[in-house]
Amino acid sequence: MKRIGVLTSGGDSPGMNAAIRAVVRTGVAKGLEVFGIHHGYQGMIDGEILPMDARSVSGIINRGGTILHTARCKAFMEAKGRALAARQLAQHGIEGLVAIGGDGTYHGADKLHAEHGIRCIGLPGTIDNDIGGTQYTIGFDTALNIAMEAVDRIRDTADSHDRLFFIEVMGRHSGFIAIMTSIAGGAEEVLVPEEACGISTIVERLQLAKSRGKTSMIVIIAEGDEQGNAFAVASKVAESSEFKDSRVSVVGHLQRGGSPTAFDRILASRMGVRAVEALVEGETGMMVGIQNQEMVLSPLSSTWEKRSEFSPDLLRVSRLLAT
Repeated sequence: MKRIGVLTSGGDSPGMNAAIRAVVRTGVAKGLEVFGIHHGYQGMIDGEILPMDARSVSGIINRGGTILHTARCKAFMEAKGRALAARQLAQHGIEGLVAIGGDGTYHGADKLHAEHGIRCIGLPGTIDNDIGGTQYTIGFDTALNIAMEAVDRIRDTADSHDRLFFIEVMGRHSGFIAIMTSIAGGAEEVLVPEEACGISTIVERLQLAKSRGKTSMIVIIAEGDEQGNAFAVASKVAESSEFKDSRVSVVGHLQRGGSPTAFDRILASRMGVRAVEALVEGETGMMVGIQNQEMVLSPLSSTWEKRSEFSPDLLRVSRLLAT
């Protein structure tokens, strides 16, 4: 193998640039030519493929987003689109690919390998932390810290006005950010997709907290919760309880931007190094993950066949400490 490519696809996450940097510099150190593919699979189809060297990734480890940019590509979902992409890679002599993203990115990489023989290694770049085969995904820790800081700031206002706040965090269909934010931010209640929780139960818990002397409260809501978004939950609670004067705050895309934490920079760096090593070793169709502080490889298919799920004990801890 002489030439490899690297791309970012799907939603951006803090630490993607650190991963790109690690892939490029490891590739160069191993005598490979490295090409950056801009705008994900769409850029692969369009031929947005440019050479990169060690200096081209200087000063990016602390930057959020992705210098390669990202896009969602409907054309790549079709065999014809993947054939066009494979043709572009062949024209550039690219034999291996490091794809940074989530399960949608992995589906594409898996099909690219199966249909056209391009060796592919995936890196888990998503704030949702919902990919099987790894305990942490690139960007999760940064998103969590941003959400926690938001809760800390809102707590000051909640305390000042003796008020109930509903705070919505991201995570798609995963409650990882919500449950971790709840514990770190000392929230009184948390709603996650992994647990069915009716409005009556929420009201009962809030009333219990009030009876124990709490004059201000915070409820964390994962965006994928079955009860709906934070505005819907606040409205339902108001309709069925004395908690009429609440406020809603949506942290939103603030969680996806900004400088990555030290944890995400180190994780992305280690994963990027291992991805290139795996390609050189002849591996393909695998994702680099972290388990018990060690870099491990898992089949790409396993990452979407079994989602990463948090332990129910986290809910127990969150509610025990909220009393």
